[in-house]
Amino acid sequence: MAGSDSREIERKYAVTDSRPIPPLVSLSGVIRVQRPRIFSLEAVYFDTAELSLDEQHITLRRRTGGDDAGWHLKLPLSADERSEVHEPLGTDPELVPARLRRIVAVHTRGRVLVPVVNLKTRRTVRRLLGLNDEILGLFCDDEVEAVRLVPSSLSQSWREWELELVDGDSSMLDAADTLFAAAGVVRSESPSKLAHALGVREPRRSLSAPPAPRSSGELLAAAFADYRRELVSQDARVREDLPDAVHQMRVAVARIRATIATFRPLLRDEVQSRVRPELSWIGHTLGAARDAEVMIAWAASVLRSEPVDLVLGPIADRMGRQLRLDSDEARSVLRDALDSSRYFRLLDSVDALASGELLTSQADTRAKDALPELVNRRIARLRRAMHLADKGRDPSQHDLALHEVRKEAKKVRYAAQLISPLRPKRTKRLATAATAIQEVLGTHQDSVVARQALLRLSTDAHNAGENTFTYGRLHAIEQARAEHSEAAYERAIRRIPKSLDTA
Repeated sequence: MAGSDSREIERKYAVTDSRPIPPLVSLSGVIRVQRPRIFSLEAVYFDTAELSLDEQHITLRRRTGGDDAGWHLKLPLSADERSEVHEPLGTDPELVPARLRRIVAVHTRGRVLVPVVNLKTRRTVRRLLGLNDEILGLFCDDEVEAVRLVPSSLSQSWREWELELVDGDSSMLDAADTLFAAAGVVRSESPSKLAHALGVREPRRSLSAPPAPRSSGELLAAAFADYRRELVSQDARVREDLPDAVHQMRVAVARIRATIATFRPLLRDEVQSRVRPELSWIGHTLGAARDAEVMIAWAASVLRSEPVDLVLGPIADRMGRQLRLDSDEARSVLRDALDSSRYFRLLDSVDALASGELLTSQADTRAKDALPELVNRRIARLRRAMHLADKGRDPSQHDLALHEVRKEAKKVRYAAQLISPLRPKRTKRLATAATAIQEVLGTHQDSVVARQALLRLSTDAHNAGENTFTYGRLHAIEQARAEHSEAAYERAIRRIPKSLDTA
């Protein structure tokens, strides 16, 4: 039986044992309230001994009883909303399903998941119905008994109300806030039963946006925090083999690498010597998997566009088979990398970047005084790479030089976007110009990779005695695509300024 995914929007309210339930029919849109149903629920919550999941507002539990018995993984989306991943109960009550372990691996980082809270709930559920008997929401009156297992044993009990939307909207939740407040009931300070059971520890990371940065270090740390969130988000999607996840995770890694390269003077030496090489490693691993994805899509597209009478020999079978093998191998290498202690330690370093721990004293300077000059240095590097590419004559070296230009343009783009609050108009023009170069040279690089693959495939086909005419034809088409991209590149480079002041 496969698992399922859903979204949950709810609010919780702290209640004293004797508090009566106010008239729920007065809530927005509610026409009638069904008779209550009573359930006995038992749940075991899992986390690392360090409570890594709770630190990220994530709950993982195995629950029996009620209508939705099974494993539940809840991931925060906002203060009221969470995505929920369900898996069947299984036969081993302490074996977390493999899919759920994969999704949270970016947080657990090789640490073992253990029971941290045992929880029993006597739940009284009332369905709130609308005009056409649609279920607008579920009102739950919960009497809870919890036993905390880590960091030390603690037993406690409490009562809480929970209002979960089904077909209703947020106006019902707001109306409930008002109705319950009039009855002396306020929103719970704990976002979940697990948080209540664990009690107050170190401050949990806020889901709200941080204050606007002022210093260079604050601006950098805020940028690293954004990139970290995207990296963590895409990690789970990559492990689930979801569309475009590898590309988006690769972009997040590239942004971190580019930011380190551009703003090097503001970061400790260990960032350059230790963190940046590790980012390069995982970036290249992601890149190989992404290139394989692109090649499979390219092969399907290019063969569809060719006249049938010009597709000679078993080229479709050979290309499809070999490119799938390449993709499977790259995916396998990527999966091993994402499960390695090397990657988990890299994530620890990314956390440190996002927290500002790896900044130097130079980062205390005002952002508008220090950062634009560092961006100007990055522009100079791009222009130098453009000059070297223009001098190149050997075709293979010329392709490599253009690839270096593309990488430098990407760094300029990310740097301009990072400091956009300081000089909005100039950085927007700079980012637009750099993006144009990045895109046309991206097409050029795709052509280089395609031609390399065609040469390899045609050699194998020739050795097998197959017709290789179509391989040569496709190679010529890709060569023309590269030349067209170079012409567009020559136009694009004219828009790159000498500095921010001339953008």
